[in-house]
Order: sequence, then structure tokens, then C-alpha cells
Amino acid sequence: MRRFDWLARIEQLDPAVDYEEIARITGTIEFPWDVNQALSFALFRTYAVPSIGRLLADTGEFTERVQKRYDDTALILDAVSEHGLGSAQGRDAVRRMNQMHGSYAISNGDMLYVLSTFVVTPIRWVDQFGWRKLVEKEKVAATNYYRELGRLMGMKDIPATYQEFGAYLDAYEAEHFAFDAGARAVADSTLQLFTTFPPNNYAPAALIKRFSYGLMDDPLRAAFRYPKLSKVEQAFSRRLVWLRGRFVRMLPPRREPKFARQLPNVRSYPNGYDIPALGTFPRGCPVPHAEAPAPEPARQEGVLPDVQRQ
Repeated sequence: MRRFDWLARIEQLDPAVDYEEIARITGTIEFPWDVNQALSFALFRTYAVPSIGRLLADTGEFTERVQKRYDDTALILDAVSEHGLGSAQGRDAVRRMNQMHGSYAISNGDMLYVLSTFVVTPIRWVDQFGWRKLVEKEKVAATNYYRELGRLMGMKDIPATYQEFGAYLDAYEAEHFAFDAGARAVADSTLQLFTTFPPNNYAPAALIKRFSYGLMDDPLRAAFRYPKLSKVEQAFSRRLVWLRGRFVRMLPPRREPKFARQLPNVRSYPNGYDIPALGTFPRGCPVPHAEAPAPEPARQEGVLPDVQRQ
């Protein structure tokens, strides 16, 4: 394969119809590392909205079980991406998200903001750090993909275009970003987790955190009251990630997709997992675990059989 063969495939597709295929190529073949990093930062951004960060702090999931919570989020989103919104696994994953979110009084505005971070942050990240910039079809496909996900999650007044998502995100952050002690605890716990991911674990944790501060914009750092950095420090962090993109550009293209379940960062389920059992169950787990079959290694390869539900 040649370096731009996947892009040629994308250009043959229609983002109004083939948005899942385009999003899968972009996220798991062309830019798997970048999109994973960007989605991690997208989730991190949401903590700076106190109504979101405080709720996450109150549940204790991101401070007491941060590795599992990170893994569950990645694997649930991964199932939708890999198998499709209309597949059995995709429906299980969306149902799991709706069950978790339905246990709390979360405003439609906050839900739309989180959705906006998933649309906007990866696109801005890849355009800044990726081995190439995204084409318009990729941006439209990502927008349509998350619009459909938002619809299945019952959100209202979903932005129609990438530009509208970007405007919504920027306006929401300008209005709502603020310091909250609980949100800061969630952010600190997540940053500490990031320091344990390969290859970060080979460097001092303090250095990895400082490097991460350099990738944050000023409003995000200010919301958490993280240290102010000089322009030189910020440029250094960004330049290193940009240089990685230049190196990747010289590599041969990836032939097979790389999903979140294949990442070394995801460590909670070495023996496999069932999608309906992922995540939190604040009102009780709907999966009767005593009747569920024992996980098999094949499930970690994406073959996830149904389990009985109440």
C-alpha cells in the first residue's frame, strides 16, 4: 500500500451515508494514536465544567477506580466504533451509556458539551499534530457519526455541522469553565493515571505532568489552577508531538485497524469482557452475573456474546 491509499478510499465515500466507515478509517487506521490521545484530552476537558467535574468526583469512580473507569469508557466507545451503531455490540454499548447517564440529573447542555468535545478535540488535535491534516469529508463524517450517537442517547438540539459544534464548545467553555475542588481531584487522578501509561511510565511522573500541562490551553489550565507555563515550555510540548507526526508520515501506512481494546493503556480485563457489564451501576447492576457465561479470551478480540438482561 502507498501512504495515501486510505485517503483515496475516503474520497470515494459519501460522509452523509458512509460516515461510520470513514470515521473508522480515520480513527483506527490513519490516526489511532492521535485520536486516542485527543479523546483522552476531550474527556479531561469536561472536568473543567464544575457541574460535570463535581459529579464525577462525587461518584468516586475517577478518584478511587480511575483505571477501570478509563478502560470502561474506552471500551464502550470502542465497541460502537468497531462494530457499528446498528450492531448488537453497538446497541449494547449505547444502552450502557444511557443506563449510566440516566442515573443522574445531567443537563442537555452538559451532554451536548461532552459530545462536542468528542467531535471537535480530535479534529483540532489531528490538524495540529497529525501526519496530515483531515480532509473535509473526514470532518463531516465525524460530525455525522457523533450526531447519530447523540440522537441515540436522547440529546436535543444537536449541532448540525462541525463548525456549529466548535462554536458550541468554545462558547460553553467560556461561560462554564471554573475551578472546583472536586473537579481538580478528578483531573489530578486522571493525570496520575496518564503517567503510568507506556512509554510515560519510563519517565518521572512530575515530568510527564509538566509535559501534559504544556499541551493544555490557558483556559483549561486556569480552570484547574495548574501552574502557568512559559511560552517556551508550551512550545516544547507541542513541538515534540508535532515532530512525532512528521516521523509517522514517513512510515508505511497501517494495514489493519487498531482499536482501544488493543492498547496497553487498557488493563482492567486481561481475560476478556462483556459490554453490558462495563461501566458503573449506581442503581444496581442489570446483568445477572451468576447466570452470565464466564468471559472467554475471544471476547477481547471483539467477539462479545450477549448476556441475559433483566
